[in-house]
Amino acid sequence: MIGARVANALVAAGHSVVCGVRDPVRAAQRLRGCRLVHLDFAGLGDAAKLMPLLAGVDVVVNAVGIFSDATGNDFRRLHTEAPIALFKAAVAAGVRRIVQISALGADALAQSPYHRSKLAADEALLALPVSSLIVQPSLVFAPEGRSTRFFAAWATLPVVPLPGAGAQRIQPVHIDDVVELVVAGALAPPAGDTPNAAAPTTPTTRRVAAVGREPMTLKEYLAVLRRVAGSPRGWFMPVPMPLVRLATRLGALLPGSLMSADALAMLERGNVAPTDRFERLLGRAPRALSEMPVERESFGTPARLMWLLPLLRVSIAAVWIWTAIVSAWLYPRASSLELLARVGAPAALAPLLLYGAALLDLAFGVLSLVWPRRLGPRARLWTLQIVLIVLYTALISWRLPEFWLHPYGPLSKNLPMIALLILLIQFDGGGERSARAGKAVANP
Repeated sequence: MIGARVANALVAAGHSVVCGVRDPVRAAQRLRGCRLVHLDFAGLGDAAKLMPLLAGVDVVVNAVGIFSDATGNDFRRLHTEAPIALFKAAVAAGVRRIVQISALGADALAQSPYHRSKLAADEALLALPVSSLIVQPSLVFAPEGRSTRFFAAWATLPVVPLPGAGAQRIQPVHIDDVVELVVAGALAPPAGDTPNAAAPTTPTTRRVAAVGREPMTLKEYLAVLRRVAGSPRGWFMPVPMPLVRLATRLGALLPGSLMSADALAMLERGNVAPTDRFERLLGRAPRALSEMPVERESFGTPARLMWLLPLLRVSIAAVWIWTAIVSAWLYPRASSLELLARVGAPAALAPLLLYGAALLDLAFGVLSLVWPRRLGPRARLWTLQIVLIVLYTALISWRLPEFWLHPYGPLSKNLPMIALLILLIQFDGGGERSARAGKAVANP
């Protein structure tokens, strides 16, 4: 996220930019104008592999970062070992300046593996004879960012749960300010903060906290995001910390989750810093997030869809699963067989049709919750469900038309069900169309 924006900003300023990426074909869509080279930090053995890439390079910017460690070694490899190899190779290649994107909290008091791994690379860079800037962003606000989308979805819930009272101190910074700082740091002369022909060209090293103008509590930040999303004022609900820690441990089990015990510990520690050095390098004060305009469609709609779509999938799954349970066990078997006889089912096949239909309903419900990727786009499941509902509706309309006049509307309720499934097809479709739709939601 930060790296792509920095690269594009440097290209726009007329510089030649070399981007080390894992997949040059995919990266070409976001990094236009860059020279793309294959570089995977996870498989980086030593600095020798980097030397050919650094020929003629003046400045190196390291923007590699992850937030969760799936193997227990990822932080060490990606935040410490690979960056140190890059820094040493850069010095050997004669690079004049290095910008390292670290994290606020990577300091002597760091406790989390995330912060400690960043700190180790920072300290290694400080020990090298090269001019450098270590940028330490706080929580970054970026509409396309995973953390921003997570917090925005959280903020737009009808009831917004807070860890404790939501008094954790943070100082979120706008992505544009971070990018401007990194670009300014990359282009700064090695001698110091400002160009000075008389100054000696000795290497200088600095740490700069990239923070927003306003320190605020987590509750206040969620309120800001809720306002920007165009949601009405919500109800904040404090949650006791023991329950929060339990929920965090459970949430950490979900694929791609931003929830973890370390993330909660970093949040509780606080994430604030003075803005004076940041302001000096930017030449102005950082943006105040509380002054951002309302973006109901471009920001609020994607935020709400992040929890509305899962809620919709779970609701549809519950309909199928409950229907299966009622059909197979709760509804009187004799009454079910009578209905099947009225629609023309042979008596000998009626039990098989009854329990077969219940099993199919159960399968639809389970697959609505857990869809194996090897089966292709989930839109296939929603299409099959629509087909089955249409068949059921047509058959019952033909053989039992009085069900349209039933006071509980068992058939008319199929119409909104079909409409919701069509909606899900639009978001869960496969191929290029789905990729474009997903990008439009994630990056309006």
